[in-house]
Amino acid sequence: MVPPATTSGRVGRKGGERKSKSVRAGVLFSVPRFHRYIKKSVPKSRVTMAAAVYTAAVIEYLTAEVLELSGNAAKDHKKQRINARHLFLAVSIDEELKKLLHGVTIPQGGVLPHVNAFLFKNKLGNDDSSHTTSTARTSSATAGTNKPSLLSSASLKKQTSVAGKNASSSA
Repeated sequence: MVPPATTSGRVGRKGGERKSKSVRAGVLFSVPRFHRYIKKSVPKSRVTMAAAVYTAAVIEYLTAEVLELSGNAAKDHKKQRINARHLFLAVSIDEELKKLLHGVTIPQGGVLPHVNAFLFKNKLGNDDSSHTTSTARTSSATAGTNKPSLLSSASLKKQTSVAGKNASSSA
């Protein structure tokens, strides 16, 4: 015969289950932690809990955005883990994140892949270097996008040769 378990005085509470501030706000990041950090950063001033909720929501959104883009970069490289290179590529491709993290260095991130069109051999047989640079300018002008693209060297050769043929046929 097991004695009945004694209950504490919390059984008859009107509010029901206890909920954390993060759960009530609907965010995953810790709202009280952000509240504490904001209070420490701005001494002798009042900080509302709404400011902490807003900050937690903004940081959660930015984290989700970076993780989504870096996950796509990892998938493009046929990897299942996100590493620093994927984070760097995600930040450098997205214009708004690039602007936000302008002065940030990501260790082990590397650099953006870029091969100057001048270094490719001209397939037309002309060794005129000014013609090669003008076709590179023409191909970038016809692309119409300001975002840097991660093209392979073979597709870049094809693009410059097609642009060179179009420029020579129109001349």
